[in-house]
Amino acid sequence: MPRVARLDAPGTLHHVMVRGIEGGPIVTDDHDREQFVSRTGLLSRSTGTTVYAWALMTNHSHLLLRSGHAGISGFMRKLLTGYAISYNLRHKRHGYLFQNRYKSIVCQEDGYFQKLVSYIHLNPFRAGLVRSLDELDDYPWTGHAVLMNRASNDWQDRDYVLSYFGEKEGSARQSYREFIAEQSVLGRQPELVGGGLVRSAGGWSEVKALRKRGELQLGDARILGDGDFVKTMLDEAEESRKELLCVYEMERKAEDEMEKKCEQQGVSKDLLQKGSRQAAVSKLREELAALMVDELGLTQAATARLLGISTSGVAGILRRVRGGK
Repeated sequence: MPRVARLDAPGTLHHVMVRGIEGGPIVTDDHDREQFVSRTGLLSRSTGTTVYAWALMTNHSHLLLRSGHAGISGFMRKLLTGYAISYNLRHKRHGYLFQNRYKSIVCQEDGYFQKLVSYIHLNPFRAGLVRSLDELDDYPWTGHAVLMNRASNDWQDRDYVLSYFGEKEGSARQSYREFIAEQSVLGRQPELVGGGLVRSAGGWSEVKALRKRGELQLGDARILGDGDFVKTMLDEAEESRKELLCVYEMERKAEDEMEKKCEQQGVSKDLLQKGSRQAAVSKLREELAALMVDELGLTQAATARLLGISTSGVAGILRRVRGGK
């Protein structure tokens, strides 16, 4: 069955879940936990990824984050790959550490943000790793202790989370703690770990009620939010797909032009792409570089890949060609 494409636009709120392969552990001791958490922090800063909530369990982890300019794919790839290599070396093991791909749900912030923060931070309590909410306040392997001012780090956006609960530090922290207590009796809340209209609307009964009232809404398993939010996210994803297709079409057209001109001028395409300095080859390379960038709209990097030269080489050609006009 083909993989479902991710929705990974910069600035999107994601609930990310990673699990150990076949339910196995991803951490064995506090050294592993410190490594996982410190890597998360370092990468959040270097990639511009904002972390609001997190929980590190024995065989899985949760993150609530807002993706940086490059989306979450790079952040998660570096986090999981780097950590897995370190873990395997330390524990003298081989093979995969994590189960398949990480799971990410794009989340509508309005109506879900507070619930997601509490759901993630309550994981150790629900799993019995701590016996009470008082113990959770000091538990070091979630972001809850940071919000409660019992621990600190400089990469979790504590202020943004607390701003949902009040304007002043003390009252906001108290309101947050009261909210956690209220949410702790609600159980696992499966609607917060998967998207789709049924989950977002609160179950089939609510979906049926919507339909009975003539209020049809979209649903998507990758998205936690109402129908309007789902539509907006899918529309944005379609625009991104169109942009990628446009680039693909431009590159294909440029390659066709390259092959046609090589044939017309009796120049070997292989020599052209291997950097031959023969006069005829160099001249054609200059002609093609100008054509691809100035007429077809390719980037200098894409042009360099097609011509088999460096991006700086393309830039040099363009300076010479444009300077001679």
